[in-house]
Amino acid sequence: MNKREGGYRKMAMLSNDWAEALGAEFRKPYYKQLYQFVREEYSKAVVYPPADDIFNAFHFTPLREVKVLLLGQDPYHNEHQAHGMSFSVLPDQKDIPPSLQNIYQELHDDLGCDIPNNGYLKKWADQGVLLLNTVLTVRAHQANSHQGKGWEAFTDAVIHAVNAQERPIVYLLWGRPAQSKIPMLTNPKHLILKAPHPSPLSAYRGFFGCKHFSQANEFLKANGVEPVDWQIENI
Repeated sequence: MNKREGGYRKMAMLSNDWAEALGAEFRKPYYKQLYQFVREEYSKAVVYPPADDIFNAFHFTPLREVKVLLLGQDPYHNEHQAHGMSFSVLPDQKDIPPSLQNIYQELHDDLGCDIPNNGYLKKWADQGVLLLNTVLTVRAHQANSHQGKGWEAFTDAVIHAVNAQERPIVYLLWGRPAQSKIPMLTNPKHLILKAPHPSPLSAYRGFFGCKHFSQANEFLKANGVEPVDWQIENI
């Protein structure tokens, strides 16, 4: 097994409470097929994120700590960007992706946050913001190349697990693919916030001005939950 494949043996290894919540998924036929597909992809192509980073969203944000679920779609597919959390890029990546630039602009307009010089969102994850993509791997420079291979079933199980939590949780659903999950979100204790995607193609259709960050914090505070400090510091 070469180095690119190496982390792939960890594909069924979640060390915190996600292991119990998702354990049954690892034993299902679709996951066996997904495992084989992605392992083969890592062996013959450049795939992002690095295999050791596929499950970072779960490592950084245990299920019991989730207070916000921010749903993305596909990992970034250019070099030195994706590291297992939706919208986030590695700390030494100087080019902030356009969608994240627009997220920062909305944070500035909504909460007065300063726009930082990096796109590393681990501070959010550490506070209970689950940065989940619906597909967790992608071939380099080939957007959506791992769609329809099984990741969607796995991340649907993640969403079901969050929906089952009997405490206040906010869903930030930007764009139609994210909003297609709304029928799964049945818990009356949770808040669903919808807006167009922050992509430059759609941000001006209603993402700018949606005030989701202040709305999320107001909901959390009203329910006795510590709000999120959304300010990402400069590096």
